Amino acid sequence: MQNQPTFVLVHGAFANSFSFAPLQAELALLGHRSVAVDLPGHGFEATFPAPYQAPQDLEALAAEPGGIRGVTLADNAARVIEVLERAKRNGPTILVAHSRGGATTTAVANARPELIDRIVYVSAWCPVDLDVNDYYAQPEMADVDAGALAAALVGNPAELGLLRVNFRTADPTALAAFKQAFAADVTDDEFRTFLNTFQPDENLDVGRSADRAQAATWGRIPRTYVRLAADTSLPPAVQDRMIREADALTPDNPFDVRTLEGSHLRWLVHPKPAAELLAGLAQH
Repeated sequence: MQNQPTFVLVHGAFANSFSFAPLQAELALLGHRSVAVDLPGHGFEATFPAPYQAPQDLEALAAEPGGIRGVTLADNAARVIEVLERAKRNGPTILVAHSRGGATTTAVANARPELIDRIVYVSAWCPVDLDVNDYYAQPEMADVDAGALAAALVGNPAELGLLRVNFRTADPTALAAFKQAFAADVTDDEFRTFLNTFQPDENLDVGRSADRAQAATWGRIPRTYVRLAADTSLPPAVQDRMIREADALTPDNPFDVRTLEGSHLRWLVHPKPAAELLAGLAQH
């Protein structure tokens, strides 16, 4: 097993290591080891305030403190680096990022490229020419429903120091917006099951210009971008733009580009194709 890589999996916003369990099962059945990271304030470090339980008290929830307040992208990167340092003792590492986890992964690769043998972005943020927040103003994001989370937003992010979303809402408008944005191609039961793995709080820091991909460090690591063809929260046009920008930054080390069918979350609900794709990368 010494030459077999370890897949290190980095989740997106409001998510945690739990969402990778089906993928990890498929990878294990293909003979591959993996570890899913909980970023700071996620997983069993998350805050689930009592007013979030049923019956909900949204007024109290809007004021309840959250443990993720003050967590930064640098904190996220430090957590992943710690895991990579331990995993690297066992052989090569393949760092796999989803969604917002791509911003953390890029920062990790800028700081410690020697710990990573390949990066895999799965419809994940790979900021190159712009900061993450600035991509939202670009034409490629024009069709994204920026208010998908707004209908269930709780409290004032500036006062709470975090983003808080009521994923346990029964509001049909909010639920329809969530499903359209993240998982339009799974069943309603699958969608609600995934929604119940989300945590209500997320930190506010998605990085700054210094956290964008850097040619001298990040740029020397072999990398794969797995496009999700029906993603409506991080559309293929945005994914393709980041691929182009990255390839222009390091033309001698371009992305290996793959495509999976499906929405932002389908690959985690039905992970066999993704597991087979990742297993194939492990042979490179």
